[in-house]
Amino acid sequence: RKPKSNNEVITFDKLTRFPMSFHKPIGEDLYSDRDPNVIRRYLLRFYLVLGFPNFNAYVVGEIAYFIVHIMSTTTLLEATAVAPCIGFSFMADFKQFGLTVNRKRLVRLLDDLKEIFPLDVEAQRKYNVSFYRTHMNRVMTLFTILCMTYTSSFSFYPAIKSTIKYYLMGSEIFERNYGFHILFPYDAETDLTVYWFSYWGLAHCAYVAGVSYVCVDLLLIATITQLTMHFNFIANDLEAYEGGDHPDEENIKYLHNLSEEVNNIFSFLILWNFIAASLVICFAGFQITASNVEDIVLYFIFFSASLVQVFVVCYYGDEMISSSSRIGHSAFNQNWLPCSTKYKRILQFIIARSQKPASIRPPTFPPISFNTFMKVISMSYQFFALLRTTY
Repeated sequence: RKPKSNNEVITFDKLTRFPMSFHKPIGEDLYSDRDPNVIRRYLLRFYLVLGFPNFNAYVVGEIAYFIVHIMSTTTLLEATAVAPCIGFSFMADFKQFGLTVNRKRLVRLLDDLKEIFPLDVEAQRKYNVSFYRTHMNRVMTLFTILCMTYTSSFSFYPAIKSTIKYYLMGSEIFERNYGFHILFPYDAETDLTVYWFSYWGLAHCAYVAGVSYVCVDLLLIATITQLTMHFNFIANDLEAYEGGDHPDEENIKYLHNLSEEVNNIFSFLILWNFIAASLVICFAGFQITASNVEDIVLYFIFFSASLVQVFVVCYYGDEMISSSSRIGHSAFNQNWLPCSTKYKRILQFIIARSQKPASIRPPTFPPISFNTFMKVISMSYQFFALLRTTY
């Protein structure tokens, strides 16, 4: 394989291509208002609007299944089997709703980040753009594969299992099961045509939920990666300072303003994400400890995806805090003794500002960091322990 040239210019669009491209198959395009092709723009919107009512109709079926079984003589294990899927669906719905409400603000934020993105090869080397892009793409790829593996395994496992048993193992009947527990308002198993229509409708809903769930986090990763890149560049610049005019004070103010906008857009989404994730991890863990081997494998994938999702968000929140805090240390560690009094005052402002680092602050939660990850895990375990005492 031919290695990439070090002289390759990485554009801002290449850096954000992953979340933008991955969102389009469900009809979502942040820049649709700028698309000159009016027909394509409205077709995408129609597909998006059509997909979510269909998705939510199946979610209502899941809720109905849960209510009916939790009020009957069914065991707690069977009744709560659908609970993680309901939590996942609610989170996908809420993320898509939040993205729709904050669409214009998010587009403005991306435009602002594009304005300060280094454009030439020399500048990109100083900013270490290639490293950040490679690291970000690896995290995005692994995270996306794991989350989509969950929806795919639940969606396709029953059909694959029934096909193998019927065509290869000589089973007399083709088992018509679904990957998710749904209470249908009609007979969804007797007629084969109705079964496959309902089955693929459910599979499409799982795909819509998976993409909606993942893409908001991918956009968060992309924005924080670029802010972290700029914070670290300024920290390195301050550390290497040897006298003369220094323009970084205004740059630092601007980056903190952009960080605050990231907080305003994503903080409330992350709050509900963490609450839902705590319950999803709890119910998935409960199924793992009390189910058969097949369900254990499926719910372990679900459990792992939820854990990784929370960890990734906390990791990038911690990166934002660390990189913005580093500016204060770099300002103090530079050779400022021979500098003018005016410049020393500027350094005092920079150091004081770094005492309140850039962060994402969901209501009722501390700033997102690795400590937040431990808090979410602790909440999940408390719910899990309560469930186990009632089973």
